Amino acid sequence: MRVKTWIQGMVAVGALCLAGLPLHAQQQSSSQQQSGSDPVADAARKAREEKRNAAKPKKVYTDDDVKPAAPAPAENPGEAAGAALVAAQQKGGDAAQSEDPNGEAAWRKKFKVQHDKIAKAESELDILQRELQKAQLEYYPDPSKALSEQNNRKDVNDKTAKIEAKKQEIAQLKQGLDDLEDQLRKSGGDPGWAR
Repeated sequence: MRVKTWIQGMVAVGALCLAGLPLHAQQQSSSQQQSGSDPVADAARKAREEKRNAAKPKKVYTDDDVKPAAPAPAENPGEAAGAALVAAQQKGGDAAQSEDPNGEAAWRKKFKVQHDKIAKAESELDILQRELQKAQLEYYPDPSKALSEQNNRKDVNDKTAKIEAKKQEIAQLKQGLDDLEDQLRKSGGDPGWAR
């Protein structure tokens, strides 16, 4: 009997404690509201106010902001025309030098184009070889397609033919690169331009 009374007393104390928890939580939240707001919100408010009150940076002027001065008018119109002619000849001379077919820039451009063609063809060959490997291992859920592929291997043969054609194309491109190197050597150019 004593144990039963003691257990009932413990249950009653626990129930009273649990009943008081919501009241205590409500008192705590009301005391926080009265004493002030959340410190995080206060910090955010303070940061916004400081940002508004901060001095704006001054504008820094660069050469791009300033218009170039207009050239002074020439006293003699003939001098202005002569200066324009000399400037045009200098620009034309620069263009003529860059258009030299035996110049370094022209040779480097030719070799770059040829190297790019070879790189593209080699990457296409790599893709075709991967497709061939996949076709050799591929499983066909359709039994008639699987039987057909097993007997005539059309996909595998087609991909193999494409690979052989791509290999021939690469060989021709590399031969073209060798021919370009021979032309460069015969023209007296620097062999370093081929790189």
